[in-house]
Amino acid sequence: MSVLTIENYTKVYSGDKKAADNVSLTVESGDIYGFIGHNGAGKSTTIRAIVGVLDFTDGEIFIDGHSVKKEPMECKKVTAYIPDNPDLYENLTGIQYLNFVADVFDIDADVREARIKDYGDRLEITEALGDPISSYSHGMKQKVAILSALIHEPKLMVMDEPFVGLDPKAAFMLKEIMHEMCARGSAVFFSTHVLEVAEKLCNKVAIIKKGKIIAQGTMEELTGGKSLEEVFLEGVNE
Repeated sequence: MSVLTIENYTKVYSGDKKAADNVSLTVESGDIYGFIGHNGAGKSTTIRAIVGVLDFTDGEIFIDGHSVKKEPMECKKVTAYIPDNPDLYENLTGIQYLNFVADVFDIDADVREARIKDYGDRLEITEALGDPISSYSHGMKQKVAILSALIHEPKLMVMDEPFVGLDPKAAFMLKEIMHEMCARGSAVFFSTHVLEVAEKLCNKVAIIKKGKIIAQGTMEELTGGKSLEEVFLEGVNE
């Protein structure tokens, strides 16, 4: 079952610069889908369009069968987004922020408490949740952003460079959580520069170059016995 479908998505900025050019891909239930490309290739632009932060010029994006353009609230109900540099409300404590997010998604008190405890302990952030977010390091803010994204058990988790700033143990735990989500039938779509992580973690991948998808498919189809790094470098250097 398709969780995310991008059909002929195009984003044109002023001056006729195409940040994304006729992008099409499908992320299905259970997929951990890697989205890779150089800086400026169109990764973040595409991700921001998926989550409804950025309008687009042509094409359609569907999340769980709902149009991002026509049914944005239905899409947001089942989506979680972790940007590369989380912007949290720094005047709140960690727990206040998490309760705010849980209120937005109308999560029952006992359910939110259990999820915050579970994920907070696993990401080793529980003890700091009473502190103001303004006192957190980048890595701690990233952990709170991850926890807030998990609180409503999204069908689609969208992440932009999610491992940047995480310590090795937290990065390992995030990978475990991603696998658990997909085992429940959710899907993960994320960009990364770390090709070794994508190769080990993802079952599908797309390579974007200058706004165009130049390769996509299962990891086995794309690599064919080569490393993902080799395939990526061959593709972007053509």
